[in-house]
Formats: sequence, C-alpha cells, structure tokens
Amino acid sequence: MGAGGVFDLLWLVIALPVLGAVLLLGVAPFLPPSLRASVDKHGHLVGTAMAALSFVLSLVLFVSLLGRDAEARQVGQQLWTWFETGSLTVGMDLLYDPLAALFLLLITGVGSLIHVYAIGYMEHDPRRRRFFGYLNLFVAAMLTLVLSANFVGLFLGWEGVGLASYLLIGFWQHKPSAAAAAKKAFVINRVGDIGLSLAIALMFATFGTTDFGAVSELAGEADQGTLNALGLLLLLGACGKSAQVPLQSWLLDAMEGPTPVSALIHAATMVTAGVYLVVRANFIYELTPVAQTAVVVVATVTLLWGAILGCAKDDIKKALAGSTMSQIGYMMLAAGLGPVGYPFAIFHLLTHGFFKANMFLGAGSVMHGMDDDVDMRHYGALNKTMPVTFLTFAMGYLAIIGFPGFSGFWSKDKIIESALAENLVIGLLALLGAGITGFYMTRLMLLTFFTSKRWEKDVHPHESPKVMTVPLIVLAALSVLGGVLLLGDWIVTWLEPVTGHAEHHEPPLPAIVITLIITAVVALGVAAAWFLVGRREIPREAPQDVSFATRAARADLYGDAINDAVVVRPGAGLVGGLTAFDRRGVDGAVEGGSLAVGGLSSTLRRVQNGFVRSYALSLLGGALLVVLALLAVNLR
Repeated sequence: MGAGGVFDLLWLVIALPVLGAVLLLGVAPFLPPSLRASVDKHGHLVGTAMAALSFVLSLVLFVSLLGRDAEARQVGQQLWTWFETGSLTVGMDLLYDPLAALFLLLITGVGSLIHVYAIGYMEHDPRRRRFFGYLNLFVAAMLTLVLSANFVGLFLGWEGVGLASYLLIGFWQHKPSAAAAAKKAFVINRVGDIGLSLAIALMFATFGTTDFGAVSELAGEADQGTLNALGLLLLLGACGKSAQVPLQSWLLDAMEGPTPVSALIHAATMVTAGVYLVVRANFIYELTPVAQTAVVVVATVTLLWGAILGCAKDDIKKALAGSTMSQIGYMMLAAGLGPVGYPFAIFHLLTHGFFKANMFLGAGSVMHGMDDDVDMRHYGALNKTMPVTFLTFAMGYLAIIGFPGFSGFWSKDKIIESALAENLVIGLLALLGAGITGFYMTRLMLLTFFTSKRWEKDVHPHESPKVMTVPLIVLAALSVLGGVLLLGDWIVTWLEPVTGHAEHHEPPLPAIVITLIITAVVALGVAAAWFLVGRREIPREAPQDVSFATRAARADLYGDAINDAVVVRPGAGLVGGLTAFDRRGVDGAVEGGSLAVGGLSSTLRRVQNGFVRSYALSLLGGALLVVLALLAVNLR
C-alpha cells in the first residue's frame, strides 16, 4: 500500500480548500484596508478556484487509480504523527481507495459547481468573502473525513463538518430563525457524536488501535457484546450526521441557511457522512447481525418518515429536505443489507448527489426569481417564465422518482430489488416509499411550475443569470446520465476491494417484473398527485381544516415534541434534581458543618476574651473540679 507519482500529491486535495479558508477567514481580516477591500471583492473567485483545483487533482488521482490492478487500488500516505500517548499512536495518515476516490469526485465536483452557483446567488451579500471561506472550510473538513486512514482522523473531519455546517446554516444570524436552526443542528449532531467518540474509545480499549486496516484484521477476535456495542454506537453517530430517526429533527430547520448551503450539506456531502461511516466500517457490521438489523430498521422508518414530511410541506426547500431524509434512508437501508447492498448504497449516494443538488439549486433559482419567497402556494406556471430552471429541475424530478432511464431509476430500483430479496416486509415498505416519492415530488412540480399562476402583481418571475444556470445544466446532465455507473456492474466491481464480494439472493420475482412493479407504484403516486393537486384550485394560504395526518406531517410528525417529551424534559428534570441535591444535600452538608464549627468557635471565642481575671477564675474553677474529683475517688 505505497504511494508514488501523482499519489504523492494526495494531501493537496485537502490542503487547497484549507488554504482558501485560511486566506479568506484568517488572513483577509488583518490586511490593510485597501487590500482587504480587494480581497472582499474577489474572495469568491479564490474560494471557487481552490475547490475547482481540488476537483481537477481528484480527477487525475481517479484516472491514475483506474490504471492499477484491483488488488493495488489502495494507496496510503503518512503525513506525520498526530499525537502519541502511552500505547496509543495516531498518525495523520491518508487512505485513498475506490470508496474514497468516488467521494472525492462527488465532494469536489458537485462542491465546485455549488461554488460557481453561489457567485451569482450571493452576489449582493456584503459578507460574500466570508461565506466562501466557510464553504472552503466545509469542503476541507469533508475531504479529511473521507480520506483519513483511521477513525480518529475521521472524527477530526466529522467535527470539522459539524462546525462548518453550524457557521453556514446560521450565516444570516441576523435572522433569529437561522441562529436557532444552527444551534439546533449543532446540538443534535453532538448527541450523535457522543456515539462515534465512544465507539472510537471502545476500539482503542479493545484493539489498541483505530486504524481501519488494523481494526478490520482484529475485529474477528472481539466478543459479540463488544461488536454489538461498536455497531450500535457507530449507528448513533451516523443518525446524527445523516438525519436518521431519532436524530432527524435538525434537517428541515437547517433550510434557514442560504440555498447553496442546502445543496452542499443536504445533497452531496454532510448528510452522506453517516452512509460513508457504515460502509467504511463494514468489517464491524459484518460480524454483528444485531447492529445490521438496527441499521435496516432505522433506515426503513426514516425513508417513510421523510417521504411523509415531503407530502405536507409548502416551503419548497423543506419539501426537498424531507425528500433528502427519505433518500438517505434508502442508502442506509442498502448499507444495512451488508455486502449485497454496499455498492448500491454508494451508487444511490452518487446519483442522489447529482439530482438533489440540481433540485436544491433549482429551488434557489426559483426563489431568486420570486423575490426570495419559498412558499410553493405562491408560485404556479413558472415553466414559461423560467424555462432553463424548469427543464433542469425536471431532469432531477424524473431522476428521483425513478423514471426509466434516469439515474435514480437504476440506483433506487437496485436497492428495492435487493431489499425484496433479503426481507419481503422491508422490501415492500421500501416500495411504498417509492410510491410516496412519486406523489410528493409531483406535487412539488405541479405547485411550482404548473397549475395557475398565484404570485402577487409586484412580483416578476425571471430566469437566473448564467453563472447560476450553467451549474444547473451540468447537474441536470449528470442526473440523466448517472446510471452509466451500473453498466457491466462497474460500481459493484469497483468497490469490491473495499466492501467485499457477495452472492446475491434471488428476488421473489424476476428482475424485470420487479422493475415493472416499482414503475407502476411510482406511476400511481404521480397520478394521485395529479388528481389531488393538479386538477384542483390551489389556495394561496394552506387550509387549516385538515385531517390529523396532514397536521402531523406539517408538524414534522411531532419529532420535536417527541424529543422534548423523551429527552429534553426528562433531561431537564434529571439536571434539576441533581442541582437540588447538590444545593440541599452536598452543599447543605458542607455548609451545615461549617456553620456548626462557626457556632462552636463563637462560643469558645467568648471564653478566650483576653482578661487575666477571667483566666484566673477559670484556673480556680478547674482546680476545684480536680480536688472534688480526687475527694470522690478517696471516699469510695
């Protein structure tokens, strides 16, 4: 596993966006006023260039890895010893293999397009330079996460992503809702991070190392209880980053950030970190059926949960956020199926990165033309006023619902097919999710681009500038063509050195029949949306006289209320009880003792008054007591 040639430049993939973040955030504020004004004016170009250069280098590395034999497609790079204490040595080591190669292309490729788009979207923001610095910081942290050769390095990137997401979600902190959303995302993700940090500590205690290769070799020697704990703790970490139930409630609120943030975090990078973690730790999950089952259950609940939320949201970005939660659920489901599902989890992760980034940026383009209005009930008939946005968004729509030939058709159908082969009930629930996806995405298309126009007279919808539409066109093309990764089972073969080889179980029906069934179920969802939305008059304000199911979906299925009842209030009660015990019990005992000593000292202080006559009287009294005691003894 040696480096050489172009692979010696692997560290530059991370260093370039780090340099951009340092220049824009650390150096620029301390420059002379005239020079700082120039950096503020052109800082977005610096940030975009760093992301683009990182993508070019990632592409060169990928092509170089393609030229190697399968058994040689793993390159390590030791940079320095990060820290050494006792028997634990952690190096700042990088690992470039087929899994990391795909993530690098996704992060830097889609990330660069989002940077370009943000040039136009954030054009009039007075803090644009800082925004691009945060984007570079985010990309650098995500690259660190996927390139690290050990779990401690992964955790460094993991926390860096959490910090950058906090800064980006709350970028418009003058809005109380944005500041609250950033804090909520930060706190909930810390809950998941506790799981990951405990898993890493348990790895060191059990194996004496956190290196992926070493843990993989030693995992078979651990007892079942340890392996179960490792798998469940890693899942807890994955739930936080990938917004899986029960740590999903931050995702929809995070839409308060600028739209490029939504595309970067909720399509191509941060929310996929949990999927990456499970697939990377496949050597642990293969040995713990308990944790694998937990992954499948959590994923199935989440894919339906997110799909239901998408059906009831009128905010275009929140509808897409519910969709993201659901699609990440499909990826986690595939990862929970083991070697048979790992390649399809990553396949869907890639295609989803294309079509969801396309649609998030498309939503931003719609908002740009609608004076930042996010309510789809105020849209309608935008297909004619915003033709490029409409056509590119439509490509993403056809991909996500699984229209035959589009990228999502190949990736999501393979997950459902694999799920049906492994467990009929789970497969049927995944199939149900596909039908709901057809419904809520068609509803979004109808409310936004079709039906009657419902905008105010002073609103004049218009197409976005080319700096925003060109990235949409590229992502739309990828949404259509992403399925080529499955040709000849390329992605399965490519990932085999990382995920291992698996014999596929035979599905209950021929593959072509399953494909036709999935397509029919999706068509039913599309038809339902047409009859319930497309053929009706759309009111500008959401009706309040609705069913309990609709109210529940609008309230995010009471996710916040459940968290409040199960975690927040009991936690607050526990903390309150401990505080009361500390004040009344611990502090009471300490303070009571001190008061007793103080009272005794006050009494003794009266005796020690400094007068000779008092001391003489005390001496006489003491002598008298001694004489009386002696007389009493002699009388006996």
